[in-house]
Amino acid sequence: MKRLISKGLMFGNLVEVASPALVERYNRALEHLTGRKTVLTDFHIDISGYSPEIGDELDDDLYLNPNGCNRQFILLTTGQKTAPLLNVKFSTSRGVLRQFIEANEAQLFALTARDAVAGELANSVYEMSTPAKLLNIRRISIEADTIGGHVAEAAKLATRIERFRNQPDGWRDDVLIAEMIGLAKRTGDVTRVPIALPKMTFEQPNFWTSHFGGLYLFRKVKAPGLISVLPKASLGGLEFETVMDLSERNAIAAWLEQNALVEPIVKARGMDAAAVLRQKMDFILVDAADHLNLDLGDASRTDLRKIAHKLGAALPQEFLALVRLLAWVEGGDDWPRITSEHPAYFYTLRARPHADRDLVNMLLSQLAPLDVRQMFITHKDLFYASYAGWSDRKRGYVADFLEREYKVDKAGARAALFGPEPGMDAAERPEPKPSPSMTELVGPWGAVRKARR
Repeated sequence: MKRLISKGLMFGNLVEVASPALVERYNRALEHLTGRKTVLTDFHIDISGYSPEIGDELDDDLYLNPNGCNRQFILLTTGQKTAPLLNVKFSTSRGVLRQFIEANEAQLFALTARDAVAGELANSVYEMSTPAKLLNIRRISIEADTIGGHVAEAAKLATRIERFRNQPDGWRDDVLIAEMIGLAKRTGDVTRVPIALPKMTFEQPNFWTSHFGGLYLFRKVKAPGLISVLPKASLGGLEFETVMDLSERNAIAAWLEQNALVEPIVKARGMDAAAVLRQKMDFILVDAADHLNLDLGDASRTDLRKIAHKLGAALPQEFLALVRLLAWVEGGDDWPRITSEHPAYFYTLRARPHADRDLVNMLLSQLAPLDVRQMFITHKDLFYASYAGWSDRKRGYVADFLEREYKVDKAGARAALFGPEPGMDAAERPEPKPSPSMTELVGPWGAVRKARR
C-alpha cells in the first residue's frame, strides 16, 4: 500500500491536524464521544474526523463507528467536506456528512473557530447481528453541537431573550438578566450572529453496506431488489421482494434492465466509447499476462498488442467480445450479440443518469472486476482489497496508470466514463413499466436468458 500512499491514491486529501490547539480540541471531542484520548501531536483526519494514525494507535479502526452502525463525527474545520470517508460501512455516509456541512457551513465555520463540533449519523439500528436489521434502516438523522455545548446554550439564551422581551417587568428580573449575561459570555450575541444546528434527516432507501460480506439494497425502484456478494443462502430467511447474489448474472441483468438502471456504453450520449473499450481491453490483457507471468514491458499499447499475440488461443473471452464490439463502434463489423451469460456483458454497461448512478456503477464494478479504473473510482474498499492480492507487477501498472490518467483530472475522468453528475430532479424521472416476466425481458444486447436454478 506504500506505493498507493506515495502516489496520493490512498489516504489522499485528508486534513492535517498539527497545531496544539486543534489537537487539544480533537482530544476533548474524542474523550466526549469515546472516553479515549490520543497522545499523537500530528495526524490526519477524514470528513468524519476519523484518523488512520489514531486508529492504529488505539488498534481500533472503528473507534468513531461502534458496531459499524451509527457513525460518530468530529469537525475541526469546514474544510473536511472535501476529504474522503475511510472505513466505509454504508455508501451514503459521506454524502450525508457533506450535505450536512454544506447546509450549515456558515454556522459550522463560526463554531469550529472556537471549539470542535461533534455529532452522530443516527439510524434506528444499533447493532447488525442479522441481515434482516438492514431492512429497518430507512433514514439517517444528524444532531451536532460543540463539546462546550454552544448550540444548546445559544438556544437557551434565545429563549431567555424572548422571555425578557415579552415580560413586562423584564428589566427588574435580575436573575434573568444575570443568566443572559452569563450565557452571552459563552455564546456571543445570538441576536446578531445566530447559532443553530438544526436536526437534519436524510432518506436512505437505496444503499450499499459492507456488512455481511457486502450487500446492495434497492428499495426505491420499480422492482425492489437486494444483491449479496456472498451466496444468498448465507443471509438466512431474509424476507424481501427479490434477493440475488453475484453468481446470478442473468437475474441481475434482467433486474437492472427492468428498472432501467443501465445503458450500453456504446450508446451513451457524449461518450468516447472506442477509447473506453480500448482501456478496458488493456486492463483485461494486463491481468491475463500477469496470471501467465508474462513480462509487461512498459505496458504501452504496442507492448500489450505483443502480449495479445503471445496469448493467442488463451485470450480471455472478455477481451475477444470487446474486440468485436470495438470493431462495430469503428464501423468495421456487425453488431455483436453479447448476452448476460457472457463474461464480458457487464463490462459493456454503465449506469443511466439517475439519483443512484454511483451506486449502480459500484455494483457494476463488482460484476466487472478487471476494469480496475472503474473499481478505483466507484468502490475503493473493493479496489484496496483486490490490490492486496495482486502481484507487484500488476500493482505497479495499475498505480502508474491511475496516477497518470486519473489523478490529474478526476472530475474529467468521471464525466468521461459516467456522464455529468445527476441533477437534483433525477429521482423524479418517470418509472419504467414492469415486464410480464423475466424471460420476456430484452436487455441492451438482446434477450436475457432465464437464469439457471
